[in-house]
Amino acid sequence: MSYLIKPAGYKALLNLAQTEMGIKKIKDFFQQNLSSELRLRRVTAPLFVLKGMGINDDLNGTERAVTFPIKDLNDSKAEIVHSLAKWKRLTLADYQIEEGYGIYTDMNAIRSDEELGNLHSLYVDQWDWERVMNKNERNIEFLKETVRRIYAAMVRTEYLVYEMFPQIKPTLPQYIHFIHSEDLLQKYPTFTAKEREDAIAKEYGAVFIIGIGCRLSDGKKHDGRAPDYDDWSTIAENGQTGLNGDLLVWDDVLNRSMELSSMGIRVNKEALLRQLAINNAEEKKELYFHKRLLNGELPQSIGGGIGQSRLCMFYLRKAHIGEIQASIWPEEMRKEANDAGMYLI
Repeated sequence: MSYLIKPAGYKALLNLAQTEMGIKKIKDFFQQNLSSELRLRRVTAPLFVLKGMGINDDLNGTERAVTFPIKDLNDSKAEIVHSLAKWKRLTLADYQIEEGYGIYTDMNAIRSDEELGNLHSLYVDQWDWERVMNKNERNIEFLKETVRRIYAAMVRTEYLVYEMFPQIKPTLPQYIHFIHSEDLLQKYPTFTAKEREDAIAKEYGAVFIIGIGCRLSDGKKHDGRAPDYDDWSTIAENGQTGLNGDLLVWDDVLNRSMELSSMGIRVNKEALLRQLAINNAEEKKELYFHKRLLNGELPQSIGGGIGQSRLCMFYLRKAHIGEIQASIWPEEMRKEANDAGMYLI
């Protein structure tokens, strides 16, 4: 079901021309800063991959990929990517990227099962990135340091927007707050996961929630995560589970939290086998990606995705992602949004 938030008294701070100018500046500036912070080089990404190789991102395991037959491959099926979580790791190996360096790319995807709304579209655009690491960096502190570097690029970009458009005042705090999903549950034991995200993001302005995909003390996951890219089952030095997480900020326009990035240290052989067993998905061991990982052909890595349209939406103080990108929306939503001052492209 689609759902529209209509902020009372909403009025866009920028017109269409200013919005397009802002999108261009934000995307150019942020990706340059991301590249410098993490030592990433840009590579070209696929829009689709062959079905049945285990390369596409399974997201929560329930979303259906858009598929089509390829005439010159005897009608073998291809899938529009959901994200490039696993493709990037293959690319690190094939390009022989050295330790401490990595890649980023403009990822465009179609997620036909999305529940459409202010933050969710059929069309997904993000910077997908992946960096080679060594086994000694397989810890929470390395994860946090990487998050801090990405967040520093976000803070600098927000200041660029303020210089361009002084009517948009910076709201991001200087530092990002870290909390494990289990600690967040204990802090707000009667809240749903979404309510916990809103509460902690409102309190700190920017937060990274560690441990997405593992079961918490209430028997539930904070959110779903596929078993074959992020490591969410390893016990860290602090005794908590998970070497991944989500980066959220507080959005004053929608009066709610907004997830801008999902990332994590990737599975090694042991974590992959453990998580496939947990998810009853051990048949995936026979797929192309999984075989290469289990055979030791892929480097240890850390990686994630950063939503381009969401980032622009946050910086430009827009109330709907459709004010940033062109997509398809239910006609009723388009009319309601227009009446509420949200002009969908």
